[in-house]
Amino acid sequence: MNLVLDVALTHVRSRGRQTLVAVAGVATGVGFSIMMAALMQGSQEDFIRQLVNALPHITVSDERREPPKQPAQTEFDATKIYNLTPEVRRRGIKNPLAIMAALEAWLPGYVAPSVNVQAIIRYASRDVGTTIFGIDPKREPGVSELVNQLREGSLRSLYTATNAIILGDRLAEKIGAEVGANVTVQTSDGARINAQVVGMFHAGVQSIDESTAYVLVRTAQILARQTGLVNALRVRVDDPMQAREVSERIERETGYKSVSWQEAHEDLLSTFVIRNVIMYTIVGAILLVASFGTYNIISTITHEKARDIAIMKSLGLSESTLRRMFVIEALIIGLAGGLMGFVLGYILCLALGSIEFKSPFMDTNHIPLSYSAWHYLIAMFVALSSSYAAGFLPARKAASVNPVDIIRGAT
Repeated sequence: MNLVLDVALTHVRSRGRQTLVAVAGVATGVGFSIMMAALMQGSQEDFIRQLVNALPHITVSDERREPPKQPAQTEFDATKIYNLTPEVRRRGIKNPLAIMAALEAWLPGYVAPSVNVQAIIRYASRDVGTTIFGIDPKREPGVSELVNQLREGSLRSLYTATNAIILGDRLAEKIGAEVGANVTVQTSDGARINAQVVGMFHAGVQSIDESTAYVLVRTAQILARQTGLVNALRVRVDDPMQAREVSERIERETGYKSVSWQEAHEDLLSTFVIRNVIMYTIVGAILLVASFGTYNIISTITHEKARDIAIMKSLGLSESTLRRMFVIEALIIGLAGGLMGFVLGYILCLALGSIEFKSPFMDTNHIPLSYSAWHYLIAMFVALSSSYAAGFLPARKAASVNPVDIIRGAT
């Protein structure tokens, strides 16, 4: 094995310029593939983080997946009922405090009550449809990022004025309201209150920032015209990726519809599968192009070392030994290029991450990147695999040469 390695290193060193070009090609492919993977995964993680932080991980509403069975359906199994008006039930979650206490006994996270009301906010002759959330300022920091999203005011500001309200910054801009302004809030049921703007928030999601407002639970109950109403529970779990499993358990135990953030954004998350396929296709194409440089140098070596191959075979070296020799040469180039690509990729990521820009549509001033050891390992694996493939064909051809034909001068 030492002889094979020594000969392989000698062949690689003897073609220094071509070897350097091949190594540089592999390094460039590895480096840019690492940068592309970091860029695409970083942007994906940043997008998911915005989705996760924009709303609670799980929302439990007073709805049910299926309508409750009517007494006739329970009594007679074969009965089918059509166009039956169900019994009118009081809206809201029954015994919300008891349910919250039961969830807190096992839930790996936090839970808070909420009252959701659809209303119209009117200010300066401008009417805008809005979703109003009645929240508990003491519990809300545990279930959402609202406290960190506030641009003006604080959650405690909801206690400082009668019917205080916190608006999304885009919503406030749309109606022209500022902190301290008095707005009118009216529902389709005819409930109407005058509220004072005590704060503004920015979630980073346009649909939320331009159509969402927060008030105290009791204020939302006045708008809903039901004292004591709680029609939603907002849940945040320690591990956002477990939200779907926790949501399913909550629905089984409570009977109420429980929607995780994954279910709420299922259509968006499904696009990431296609996005990842595109990403790895681009990364693979970059490394594939780099492998042609390795193929070129190994082919050149086998062509120029034809007489050496004949002599080595006449001295008793087997075809498998010769194949292994040229494959090792290709792997040396791939390994050297991969290690250089690690450095290049890291430098490219640092350079890309240091670019500062300002955009009114983004909260961050830098491109989000994800630094992961997997990017380096995958790039090295693909580089070595492509180098092996690039070296195997010339190696097989070189090993099958008849030494007598070469020594006689045949081609």
